[in-house]
Amino acid sequence: MSRTFLAKNPSVLWFLLILSAFTLGVTLLSDAFGLDIVSTSFVKTLGKTLCLCLVALAMDLIWGYAGILSLGHMAFFAIGGYMIGMWLMYARTAEIVAGAMASEALPATAEELRNAIASQIFGVVGGSDLPLIWSFAHSFWVQLLLVVLVPGLLALIFGWLAFRSRVTGVYLSILTQAMTLALALYLFQNDSGLRGNNGLSGLQNIPGLADVSQADLSIWFFWASALALGLGYVLVAWVASGKFGSVIRAIRDDEQRVRFLGYSVEGYKLFVFTLTAIIAAIAGALYYPQAGIINPAELAPIASIYLAVWVAIGGRGRLYGAVIGAAFVSLLSSWFTGGRAPSVNLGFYTINWVDWWLILLGLAFVMVTLFAPKGMGGLFDLLTKIASPDRKGAPLGPDDGALMEKEAQK
Repeated sequence: MSRTFLAKNPSVLWFLLILSAFTLGVTLLSDAFGLDIVSTSFVKTLGKTLCLCLVALAMDLIWGYAGILSLGHMAFFAIGGYMIGMWLMYARTAEIVAGAMASEALPATAEELRNAIASQIFGVVGGSDLPLIWSFAHSFWVQLLLVVLVPGLLALIFGWLAFRSRVTGVYLSILTQAMTLALALYLFQNDSGLRGNNGLSGLQNIPGLADVSQADLSIWFFWASALALGLGYVLVAWVASGKFGSVIRAIRDDEQRVRFLGYSVEGYKLFVFTLTAIIAAIAGALYYPQAGIINPAELAPIASIYLAVWVAIGGRGRLYGAVIGAAFVSLLSSWFTGGRAPSVNLGFYTINWVDWWLILLGLAFVMVTLFAPKGMGGLFDLLTKIASPDRKGAPLGPDDGALMEKEAQK
């Protein structure tokens, strides 16, 4: 089966080879291996970029293939970060508190240790007790399981309510954005149990690895991010191929016709929505330990809009396009907003790219939408000479940005 899958999807093998070569190259040039050509901070940036590429894959599956424009998937991304962040912050604080109490005459009881940890974490918001949602924060394996269960359950419930009501199109996009906004506003409150606007910090300090340098930790997370992206690409490509992939593309192009043919449209959409939410959460769980901090601003609706822009610029309906778009825009954004891009003095006005970056991104999105709906991924169609199908004058379908050429040839 794997041989047949790779034969039908050669881009998967090429992607894995390129990703492996890239990972090996960065590893050999990193501080961790002594060459010091790629700095530790840039390795972290690359690791975070790979995580963003993974969530872009999820977005491409649900939007480019299933035709569901979700403007809330970065909420699942942030929830995954919060779930693993709770363990990171609790376990690290426990190490610090236990070390401080070790010098006392009488050893601290478990209850005293727990209270001290709670005061240390929640003192910034005026609290001294661990909220109920932190009940399993001491257990790495439980919190790791919650990375999948919490966003997966939220997506399952939300998707079931939305799809059974047959909410589609722009109305569904508005609902997903409203869900994201509501969740962000709730987390901004100090009594949400996640430290309100302060969020969770110090996540780059991995419990039990205090003696390991940040250079080594950064390359480890880079490896984990590359592995997750590779496995995610294979999974999404496998889901998008075969009969299941044909059905979700048919739903994208003509939902009513697929329903009349007897397929459970709502079931297919719910599965894709839940699966992509879980993928986004896993990406977030790898992203925020490299970022070091997470707060409710990460759930802002604008973040999910950026995600849609990345996929559109890269080329929706093309998995490699989603990866290219996310990587290109993310790295370019870091360059412009990080002060690395030199200002341009026009005499009468100085262009500071930090102020103009979002305008450039918006213009790029508009230009791609109007003049290059296949996005940057469409360049690979030209290089590989993938021709448009001869449909005798019939339209390509409502989704001109999707990769329909190969579909028509099957």
